Amino acid sequence: MSLGTGIVLFVIGAILVFATDFQLDFIDLDVVGYILMIAGVVGVVLGLVLLLRRRQSVSTTRSAVDPVGGERVTERVTDRDPLV
Repeated sequence: MSLGTGIVLFVIGAILVFATDFQLDFIDLDVVGYILMIAGVVGVVLGLVLLLRRRQSVSTTRSAVDPVGGERVTERVTDRDPLV
């Protein structure tokens, strides 16, 4: 769930809770609105956590031939962002 989806769920829930006056016999719109608002908050929090946890990495691969044995040598170096 992205940040935008969480915000949309929260807004729709707030509209159902605070801006509607009519009642339906088979469903309580206030409860549905509160559930949507909670889902929206959870979606925004999860989106922020996942956004902050993304790691950037740079991968470098070098290939060379060992002059003594004639074997191919592959070196892989991965650097991660030091701020994460």
